[in-house]
Amino acid sequence: MNFGIRQITSSDNEAVANIIRTVMPEFGAGGAGFAIHDREVDDMHRAYSTPYSAYYVCEVNGKIVGGGGIGPLQGGPEDYCELKKMYFLPEARGLGLGRRVLEACIQAAQEKRYSFCYLETFNTMGKAMNLYDKAGFKKIPGPLGSTGHFACDRFYLLDLKSI
Repeated sequence: MNFGIRQITSSDNEAVANIIRTVMPEFGAGGAGFAIHDREVDDMHRAYSTPYSAYYVCEVNGKIVGGGGIGPLQGGPEDYCELKKMYFLPEARGLGLGRRVLEACIQAAQEKRYSFCYLETFNTMGKAMNLYDKAGFKKIPGPLGSTGHFACDRFYLLDLKSI
């Protein structure tokens, strides 16, 4: 198996949007208040091309099978970023690819001088939450910022200065 992780390009937009629209409903996260409805889903490259953002795609044998990124936490403190749109197709799970994309996102957050990385998820995404726990994210009692993802019910924060 040949795999790689790289920054998103504009030619990846359709594949990434399809992954997001395939994976989220699989976990019951297709309704209102979930990231599947964010405007940026159709043009992820543009959305993550700012100096304060990064998005990584993961390829296996030349096929994009997942990705994840960071960007400023909307409505949050300036030194807080958010881990965003991290999803993988079933064929990519259990191979350690999520951990590698998460590591790339954390490194990008540190390079962009964020102090904290926030994320929100949904109770059906147990394996993802295990990954976040192993990476040092701590559960917090409620949401931060104003992401518009009111249906999410699990919240995490990573102190980037402590790693």
